Amino acid sequence: MEQSKRYKSNVLRFTQISTPTNIIFHLLLIGFSLACIIPFILIISISLSPEQAINEHGYQLIPKAISLEGFVYLIKQRALITRALGMSVLVTGLGTLLGIFLNTSMAYALSRPDYKLRKFYTWVIFIPMVFGGGLVASYFVNSQVLHIKNTMWILILPLCVSSFNVILCRTFFRSNIPDSIIESAKIDGATHFTIYFRIILPLSLPVIATIGLFMSFGYWNDWFLALLYLDNRELYTLQALLTKLLADIEQLVKLAPYLSGGTVAQQMANIPREAARMAVVVIIVLPIACAYPFFQRYFVTGLMVGSVKG
Repeated sequence: MEQSKRYKSNVLRFTQISTPTNIIFHLLLIGFSLACIIPFILIISISLSPEQAINEHGYQLIPKAISLEGFVYLIKQRALITRALGMSVLVTGLGTLLGIFLNTSMAYALSRPDYKLRKFYTWVIFIPMVFGGGLVASYFVNSQVLHIKNTMWILILPLCVSSFNVILCRTFFRSNIPDSIIESAKIDGATHFTIYFRIILPLSLPVIATIGLFMSFGYWNDWFLALLYLDNRELYTLQALLTKLLADIEQLVKLAPYLSGGTVAQQMANIPREAARMAVVVIIVLPIACAYPFFQRYFVTGLMVGSVKG
């Protein structure tokens, strides 16, 4: 009895955090949380501020006055914004679904110990994590070999497969799906496609949610591919449009279909520049921020299992 109490006291002594250390950790976490939240609050504040107040007082965490002129201006540009938003949703949804299928199917093949080329393709997938072909090589392949420049596929295919996602899925399959289940299905006459769709995918929701969240973030936030490969402005995503806005507000005037008369300078005078920019940022951030809580449970489970077990 005394030995048990002594053991518990020793465990508590080595595992318990002192009050000062606990306070420091809480302060650090609060600081990190504020560092993430305050910029977004500032963006919302700017988007709700009148342009005159921004010019006079600069960026304010608490706006001097409330105005919806930035969102009203975007409503006037609804044809342009809606098209870009629809393209972002289409690219994100289609790219995520296609990416989940490709990453998990490759990982399933690599997870099978009886696959003869398993070691070779593991190295083929691992090497791009360390070495990259470079921008010139990828641009040549995408534009001259695959001929997907200036098409919607240039926004999807380059981000579709990730070596990290493949290795994460392969580790999950090896660690959490017993070989006996797959062998039993083979004895019953199931093909690999049947096993993949009816056994592997239903048992792999945590890792699917994890890589799905990774890819949806990547597709939703990507702007570089659109600016590099797209000449057709109708294929611009919302993020590419925002980048144009941040670089030069005149781009929105040139793209706006409803503007027909007067000089660019006269049109620019009536634009709530900063409020409109931040209103676009709010439109971009809100959908992905609202979707994250629904995937958080699967995301944490899949990431921890895939990273801890080898």
